[in-house]
Amino acid sequence: MRPPMHASTVLLKPAVVRLSDIATAITSGWQRFLALPGLSIAYSALFAALGALLFAVLEWMSIAPISLSLAGGFMLIGPALLAGFFSLDDSLRAGRKPVAMDIWKGFRRLPRGGWVVSFVCALLFLIWITDAGTLYGFMIGRAPAQLAHLLAADEALQRFVLFSSIMGAVLAFILFAVSAFSIPLIYDGRADLVSGVVASVRAVFGRFGVVMPWACLLAVVIILSTIILPLLLVSLPVMAYASRELYFRVYPPD
Repeated sequence: MRPPMHASTVLLKPAVVRLSDIATAITSGWQRFLALPGLSIAYSALFAALGALLFAVLEWMSIAPISLSLAGGFMLIGPALLAGFFSLDDSLRAGRKPVAMDIWKGFRRLPRGGWVVSFVCALLFLIWITDAGTLYGFMIGRAPAQLAHLLAADEALQRFVLFSSIMGAVLAFILFAVSAFSIPLIYDGRADLVSGVVASVRAVFGRFGVVMPWACLLAVVIILSTIILPLLLVSLPVMAYASRELYFRVYPPD
């Protein structure tokens, strides 16, 4: 059941959660995916198709190693996509039959603070891709590098992957701490922009032993699925629904 819509001015305190809550959240995410596979796959297919197009362009331009950075960068814009999945999940929790229009309604219902966080996600993604491109230019240069070179994984490519992964991990952690719980809190009207971000950071550092394993699992699943795009059709909705379930456990509804 969706919490009542009201902006909270009270400092939100995260509940005690355990590692077992991650398994419960993933199970819940899988069950919700099975309850509406058609809509979930259709929504995810939009991003899988866009990813396939971008990878094809990078291969055509002979700069395929950037595709690894692009796959990692998906974690930075992921939070901006959640409103559609949240709306579908709300319909299920309310006992209604979800329809395609619910996805659009989710974005219409997202308060301004949620759009601000989404804009920050997009901005960091652009910064990340720009930095990865600069690093690629310094470490690999103008030499053509197509998919076959990625599979060969020579020394220059290995260094590029290592250093670009370190840069991406730092940005991803910052963004995860800011957005992991602020987006659902703002979406549900339980916090405004500032209090939502504060509550998210508080939850990440206050429940570090549970939240960080979840973040690492989320990163591995989504990045792997972005590289092997057909997996994204299932993993994206499952992890989105699971993240909402975990959010309800960290910040239980009033």
